Amino acid sequence: MSGAIYVISWLLLAAIFIVAEIISLGLTTIWFAGGAIVAALAALAGASLVVQIVLFVAISVVLLISTRPLAHKFLDGKTEKTNVEALIGKKAVVTEEIHNLGGTGKATINGMEWTARSVEDSKIIPAGVSAQVAEIQGVKLILRYEGVADGESQETLQTNKEQVDDIQIV
Repeated sequence: MSGAIYVISWLLLAAIFIVAEIISLGLTTIWFAGGAIVAALAALAGASLVVQIVLFVAISVVLLISTRPLAHKFLDGKTEKTNVEALIGKKAVVTEEIHNLGGTGKATINGMEWTARSVEDSKIIPAGVSAQVAEIQGVKLILRYEGVADGESQETLQTNKEQVDDIQIV
């Protein structure tokens, strides 16, 4: 085949990879489009088919390994946690004693009441304390409580307990 056919073939392959990337938006095929363009340039320069294929594979792999992590960091770094993801790491007020083995426990965070469980099955978290949201499983907050936290005095615990009592009355 003549060199022009190889150039056209590589450019067509690059176009297919670009269209696939536009459709998927997964940063999976764009690297191969780069390799196909370099192979097309090699074909234009008169390189053999073996050299073109080696360049395609080598450039594609180098682009994939060197730029994909940077692209993911750049693109994923701008996503903000939304909805329940934003609650992880925040403090919730325990409104009903959390006892995993007894199947009890509720907590309030951002004005919403949730069913709550402890990270540790054997740990009972008393009502009126603040606990950190470790994760969310379905509609349950999984809370981490280390006893009286730094800066959380017995007065704070009593205030939280009073707030819990007010919530239960309303």
